[in-house]
Amino acid sequence: METALIAPAEYVFLFIPTVLFSLLIPVVGIAVFTYIMALRAAPLVRAAPDKRFDRIPQRIFNVFKIWLGQYRQPRYRVAGVVHIIIFAGFLVLSVRSTSLVIIGLSEDFVLPGFGGVIGDIYNVLKDYAATAVLVACCIAAWRRAVVKPERYKVPAKYGHDHTAEALFVLGLISTLMISESLFEASSVAANAQSGLHAEFLAPLSLVWLFKNFLMFSSEGTLQAIHIIAYYIHDLTFFFFLCFLPLGKHFHVITSIFNVFFMRIDRGNIKPVRHGIKAEELDDLESFGVKKIEDFTWKHLLDFYSCADCGRCSDNCPANAVGRPLSPRFISIKGRDTLFKNYPIYPYGTPFKKSEPLIGTVYEEDEIWSCTTCGACEQECPIGIEYIDKIVDLRRGMVDEGMVPQSLQKPLKALEKRGNPWGKMEKKRAEWTKDLPEGVTVKDLTKDSAETLYFVDSITSYDDRMQDLGRATATILSRAGVDFGILGKAEKDAGNEIRRFGEEMLFQTMKEMNTDAITGSGVKQIVTADPHAYNVLKNDYSGLPPVEHISQFITRSVRSGALKLTGANGDGKVYTYHDPCYLGRHNDVYEDPREALDAIAGLKRVEMERSRDRSFCCGGGGLMLFYEPEEEQRMGVLRVEMAAKAGANVIVTACPFCLVNMEDAIKVAGLEGQMEAIDLSELIAQHIQ
Repeated sequence: METALIAPAEYVFLFIPTVLFSLLIPVVGIAVFTYIMALRAAPLVRAAPDKRFDRIPQRIFNVFKIWLGQYRQPRYRVAGVVHIIIFAGFLVLSVRSTSLVIIGLSEDFVLPGFGGVIGDIYNVLKDYAATAVLVACCIAAWRRAVVKPERYKVPAKYGHDHTAEALFVLGLISTLMISESLFEASSVAANAQSGLHAEFLAPLSLVWLFKNFLMFSSEGTLQAIHIIAYYIHDLTFFFFLCFLPLGKHFHVITSIFNVFFMRIDRGNIKPVRHGIKAEELDDLESFGVKKIEDFTWKHLLDFYSCADCGRCSDNCPANAVGRPLSPRFISIKGRDTLFKNYPIYPYGTPFKKSEPLIGTVYEEDEIWSCTTCGACEQECPIGIEYIDKIVDLRRGMVDEGMVPQSLQKPLKALEKRGNPWGKMEKKRAEWTKDLPEGVTVKDLTKDSAETLYFVDSITSYDDRMQDLGRATATILSRAGVDFGILGKAEKDAGNEIRRFGEEMLFQTMKEMNTDAITGSGVKQIVTADPHAYNVLKNDYSGLPPVEHISQFITRSVRSGALKLTGANGDGKVYTYHDPCYLGRHNDVYEDPREALDAIAGLKRVEMERSRDRSFCCGGGGLMLFYEPEEEQRMGVLRVEMAAKAGANVIVTACPFCLVNMEDAIKVAGLEGQMEAIDLSELIAQHIQ
């Protein structure tokens, strides 16, 4: 097609054919990029193994949903929409940027399939995409430089924030949009002036505005703009490509891989080392993560992929109450360590020897502060994992004897007595002495039953939580279930033992419980403790199906096995608090709510942070014994959220949550105004 301007592939500047630049820029750019990526891959090759090549269809689905569909981005409305526009525009314009590189060598090049009508449609889409991306970049820059959301801030102890880098990258993206539009607009304006065929430009798009602005420019001016805009775009494109792996914008490259390899199952904990069976653990010379290469390659990929958006820390309850933990900086400090130990320049610099992470990169209190609630992982838009990393770091600390003083006693008690209070095994079933009339609980060490009620330690030994045990037994009995308990044969389920890094102790508890459960001959397991539910379901193997009491209640109400009375206008307003290990880790959100709504006349409201955005009570398992540095209790914040929602009764479905809520009500000075009750207690009160 005849054009008024000379294309970059044919232009000569100071007797030098510019096609030489069109060849040199991509060759140098690709060479530098390859060198950088080879060094970035080095620690991944040296890292611990990880099993991430299973369930390929599900992984591909995650890529389409979470990466391509940007499924989690709108959870932060403005920032999410802006990111989606930039992301989608990038995908659309990547075709154009690729073709421009080759157009610099051959002016008539058209990507296969992009000729004719398809090409015309794409050009209109591309014009609007460039315009939208430029506007989105301006909004993003305004938010970064002026609005400055709290989650972007960096405490002084972590160094400077990344605002300058973010603005610089937004400038690069804007430069790509403007230069591409100027390149095309100058050509179309020159053709229109010369009476030649002028390409259709999308009305009110950036290129359309540029074309109209340039319509009265001289041909020489248009020619200069055409060539300069092309090489600005080419240089910016390859500079940007090589700049990405040098900072937080590495996620532009790695995010698709990170989402593909993200964890599919929740609630479980990775093995100490992939490929090592439980019975082979004694043969390992070292446990857990002690230096950076002890992380798995996927976890190092997480460090590269962190976008520094702060969503994880913004939803972290430990961070909210001032504990020395911010998940965001687990990733950032990990990435900085990789960059320091595997330097890109000067060329040929040897890799540095890795130092112990605890005490240099991470602090002990920082790692122990995590409640493993999973809020950070639920929020991350690109599948970064934290719980397994923190558990692995704890395993390393336990292996080195670095256990907080407040946790040493309960861990020793667990080892000796099978419960963190160190109480006698024979007292596990004492709560059954005060059962309601007509309710009997079998001892499965003597009798047989279809169903096992797995009580776990806190409900067995804590005086207040024993009420939950009696309520659960009442529900099972009234529903006509043939059930029993293991009594003194039951050990702590071990959910927190494993998550606190005591892997060998967990394996001991697991083995004893598995033997007792399978030996009892039960066909199913019911528990009212989400922590027991989670570990039996996700960390054990070879057990009968496990059900939480909320699921059992809902199923029984639907079938008619349980009939509930109404609330009878008690004047109370209830709100349900989602326990982390029932909700986020196991997706049990609707059963407890359906159970509550089965009580006719019960008035229920939702807290702002509910379901997968629920706020951790802070008391899971051994956290009851841990004494962290914090400005405020998590439970107090949660009680205040309930009050703000207009509720005066907090319903939990977890004994640990109930302990914390009742304590928090006292600390918050809301006694007499607010109360907490477990779901099983409430349902037991309303059984006909």
